[in-house]
Amino acid sequence: MRILLIEDDAGLGSAVRDRIAGDGHLPDWAGDLASARDFLRVVDYDLVLLDMMLPDGRGLDLLQDLRRAKNTVPVIVLTAMDRITDRIDGLNAGADDYLIKPFDLSELAARIGAVARRYARDPNPVQHVAGVEVDLAGRRVRGPQGAIDLSQREWIILETLVQAKGATVSKSRLEDRLYSFDAEVESNTIEVYVSRLRKKLGRGSVETLRGLGYRVAR
Repeated sequence: MRILLIEDDAGLGSAVRDRIAGDGHLPDWAGDLASARDFLRVVDYDLVLLDMMLPDGRGLDLLQDLRRAKNTVPVIVLTAMDRITDRIDGLNAGADDYLIKPFDLSELAARIGAVARRYARDPNPVQHVAGVEVDLAGRRVRGPQGAIDLSQREWIILETLVQAKGATVSKSRLEDRLYSFDAEVESNTIEVYVSRLRKKLGRGSVETLRGLGYRVAR
């Protein structure tokens, strides 16, 4: 998943970012509301981790703005504000979950997984692509010969294509999913990873529609 972390504490932010990346997700990290709004204008995120107290304002205001704009991206609030009224305010504003600081990174990972499953585009997290079983919740791939190991970037591309449920996904959309803002996009990167997926999943697993993008075989 592409995840936006909005957190001004450098130590906590780096720890959460590293855990997210270690779990196979792609994190972007904003240290204030202004930067977060810039990220949200150009990237379609799968999840937002939102601190409630930031140097330039309240995370609650950003959450309310998202919901007023009909943006349904899942939001997990991360905050030291532990009063019941604070939690109620966050949930009423449209938060999907609420985690009180300090928290264990393993619990955060579990909360992220729970929200991701809740918002999955298909209630069945197990999909099939050209005879290969793809478990979106468990992040596992199995073929006729057993488990298939994918790199992080291979998984991100496959996940994006599978979630599109047979629709065509543009190259630019895949690039957005694959790269964080501090990474350089090379012109042939998507083609390279699609080629690797075909070698691992089968030649007919990913179809190329010239000038349009890619889609998985169903």
